[in-house]
Amino acid sequence: MAGGKGSTFDNDLLKLILNGTAIANLADNAASAPLTNLYASLHTADPGAGGSQNTSEAAYPGYARQAVPRSSLGFTVSGASATLTTAVIFPAATTWGGSETETYAVIGTGGSGPGKILYRGPITPNLTVTQGVSPELTTGTAITES
Repeated sequence: MAGGKGSTFDNDLLKLILNGTAIANLADNAASAPLTNLYASLHTADPGAGGSQNTSEAAYPGYARQAVPRSSLGFTVSGASATLTTAVIFPAATTWGGSETETYAVIGTGGSGPGKILYRGPITPNLTVTQGVSPELTTGTAITES
């Protein structure tokens, strides 16, 4: 069947995944231990559809994934798009004479390790990290279902 999802379902799906809101008569959030946080990660290249959160992940000194509440405190969902409710600020690069360019961001399930990629996309403009710089994803960071 060609054509894609309905616009109401796009909204429902984003709310289920990012806010933990059930889709009546279809899907719920009643697992024995549903995720309460999702994790933002930065990447130096596209981790790819088959990758994981540690594929091409940032490696600057001091880097760590950041928890984002899996609720309306973390994501604002409207129509077929979701945005971060507040900026996600990553730790500053510690003592280091180099630089690293972050080109992709991911929202996934892992606080560390492989982590399942739920959404990934390019960062525009790219983020260049040097010593003392705290890269961030702003509230303009959007996820779109289509």
